[in-house]
Amino acid sequence: MRILIVEDDELVADALKRGLGEAGFVVDRVGSAEQAEPALGTGEFDLAVVDIGLPQVDGLTLVRRLRRAGNTTPILILTARDGLADRVDALDLGADDYLVKPFELPEVAARCRALIRRTRSATSAELHVGPLSLDLASRTAVLSGSPLEVTPREWALLECLALDAGRVVRKERLLRAIGGWDDELTPNAIEVYVSRLRGKLGDAVAIRTVRGLGYRLDEPGV
Repeated sequence: MRILIVEDDELVADALKRGLGEAGFVVDRVGSAEQAEPALGTGEFDLAVVDIGLPQVDGLTLVRRLRRAGNTTPILILTARDGLADRVDALDLGADDYLVKPFELPEVAARCRALIRRTRSATSAELHVGPLSLDLASRTAVLSGSPLEVTPREWALLECLALDAGRVVRKERLLRAIGGWDDELTPNAIEVYVSRLRGKLGDAVAIRTVRGLGYRLDEPGV
């Protein structure tokens, strides 16, 4: 799952990027609304964490512009402003959640997971695809009752497929799920990781290739 942090404070942005990265997210960061708007318009991100007190164009204006443009990316406002009016304005403009600084990183990560699950119609942090179970909070997988050992990028790929189980996920989206702007990855990388996952999943769960489109995670027998 990929997140864009929109925060001009270097210390706060670095702490968020490090903490959310350790929680399993792919994280990129910009320091202004002017940079965030085109980045979020690409559809590359599963969620944006936005500060209100940005330079020049503030975070609330960014939210308004995104929603007016039809952008449905989930938005978590993370700000020092704790007034009721600010919270009401942010939510009315289209923000999905509001959290006041100072914050605890585990709570930020949990709120991010919850917002992303909501957009994928997943009601729980546990996903089940046949004999495969994924715990999104602990980032652990169990296959037929036994722990499934996966690398961080294999997990990111499996998580993305499981959140849309039964539906085709385009290769471009999978590539964005496993790497940010600083990672040099090619589309061939997806084929490598898919091949590795197939070897670990065996016949229990199928990762099917949909030619010209991408991949789909299916229960056995589908």
